[in-house]
Amino acid sequence: MSGHNKWSQIKHRKGAQDAKKSVVFSKLLALISIAAKPDPNPDTNARLRALVEKARSENVPNDNINRAISRAKEDKDLKEFTFECIGPEGVAIIVDGITDNSNRTLQEMRALCQELGAKPADPGSLMWAFENRKPKFPQEISVAAKESLQNLLAAFEEHDDVQRVISSAL
Repeated sequence: MSGHNKWSQIKHRKGAQDAKKSVVFSKLLALISIAAKPDPNPDTNARLRALVEKARSENVPNDNINRAISRAKEDKDLKEFTFECIGPEGVAIIVDGITDNSNRTLQEMRALCQELGAKPADPGSLMWAFENRKPKFPQEISVAAKESLQNLLAAFEEHDDVQRVISSAL
């Protein structure tokens, strides 16, 4: 009788939940490390305070939050980056993230673009199409282009260094 073992069912479900939590935790902790660079005190650093509150609402352990704040003092330089590319049917895509090696990460982003049929754009060339990280001119695209765009956006979001992906498609 297959599938009768309750522990194996729990193990698989819990493993999937833990993987999703891990992604959220790592992204929040990287943001906290960046925000703590100029001022590691949440009482005087509003951005850090907001991120710590968001992390607590996502049930990130306090030890992890404190380690992320202390990591900001270490030699490991985390940098924010923005990558722009043009997707199917000319859809503008902006990828925001945090990395410790911008050359490696940007090269990986370019490789993803080439693999999935998008074209990397020059830095700043697509920012005009967005206002406050929201598209100014949302564009409609065909069903086939939507599918390939979803594949591209999913590939970007799976990358460890990516925090947010925005597109101008409806």
